[in-house]
Amino acid sequence: MKDFDLLAILLKPEFGAMLLHGLQETLKIAAGSWLLAMAMAVVLLVVRLTPSRLAERVVMGYISYHRNVPTLVQLMLWYFGIFSLLPDALQGWLSVHNAETILSIVALGLCQAAYFSEDMRSGLRSIPAGQAEAARALGHGYIGSMRHVMLPQAIRNAVPALVNHSVSLFKNSSLAMAIGVAELTHAVKEIESQSFRTFEAYSMATVLYLVCSLLIMALGGWLSRRYRIAAAR
Repeated sequence: MKDFDLLAILLKPEFGAMLLHGLQETLKIAAGSWLLAMAMAVVLLVVRLTPSRLAERVVMGYISYHRNVPTLVQLMLWYFGIFSLLPDALQGWLSVHNAETILSIVALGLCQAAYFSEDMRSGLRSIPAGQAEAARALGHGYIGSMRHVMLPQAIRNAVPALVNHSVSLFKNSSLAMAIGVAELTHAVKEIESQSFRTFEAYSMATVLYLVCSLLIMALGGWLSRRYRIAAAR
């Protein structure tokens, strides 16, 4: 049995480059899908709160699908199914511009939007009803009251839940390995197969995922404290 030797991986330039590239891909997927998820979540929330029953049912169907179908299955559906249905010109453009990464961002972002939307809806429900009435009294329409009064408070109330789901989104970026994205888990798997040092390779992955997750949680804690202070003024 080999002794545990982390330097056997860290001191090899090719392994270090693979780890760095994998971490960069992981952060790219996590950041891109987070931005898409937040934008889509706001749209879902605003549409769901309109008086239209049809719009509410469409959003509920969207949320139900993404919360009950495994994320890996959704990722596979986008890569092996929806991608093949796209126009040839778009397929060609995606193939040239790293289709696997882009489709991973889209699949993970649309999936996580369902969770973010529910988090913000819970935050919105904790706001007193008089806030909406006051916004209307000040001359805001539905969109104006949501943009300037309701949504900022809803997001502030939902920060803890949003942080938890942001950490889940970051961890789920490892699923992109299934469609060939050279993210962190894929890089570690390649290092392990070349060095035959399984413990050391996956120890590195554990540390990197743990550090990044703790940083996200620390950022969320800072935002919670800042919002709490701002609300108290």
